[in-house]
Amino acid sequence: MIDADGFRPNVGIVIRNAEGQLLWAKRIGQDAWQFPQGGIQRGERPEEALFRELGEELGLGPEDVQILGVTRGWLRYRLPRRYLRRSRGRLCVGQKQKWFALRLKTHDAAVRLNTSERPEFDGWRWVDYWLPLDEVVEFKREVYRHALQELAPLLGATTLPVFDPPLPLISPSAPSG
Repeated sequence: MIDADGFRPNVGIVIRNAEGQLLWAKRIGQDAWQFPQGGIQRGERPEEALFRELGEELGLGPEDVQILGVTRGWLRYRLPRRYLRRSRGRLCVGQKQKWFALRLKTHDAAVRLNTSERPEFDGWRWVDYWLPLDEVVEFKREVYRHALQELAPLLGATTLPVFDPPLPLISPSAPSG
């Protein structure tokens, strides 16, 4: 499903443990780390996509997490030219995402990366709150920065880093499909 502007709707998932660290996952067969995320299917609400993706990517169910909040608007990133693709004749230029802040309510052992036919991750670890900004692929960095800044109060991040250039205040993007 691609909107009129060429963006695929998606959910991003930031999970916090009791120590305030975030779950950081390694893409299968790559040295690329990211937060779990996944597409919203036609007719699916973002929260439904969140729980489907949690099950597919991490083996977690609704009983394993508590939703702390979600970003106000859609956060968008454009894909580099080499990743552009067509889906049912429409060009996908990037993703628009709703980011969910979650608290893990269960033990680390509940995280299982092999519960789907096509696992997306082959490793994961707990990291300090702002570390993902240093490790995520460049084209996703601004979306991560906005999501982490907006979700910081919900996830217990007590210190905000100084960004160079300074990060503008977040305003929700115009609503669209």
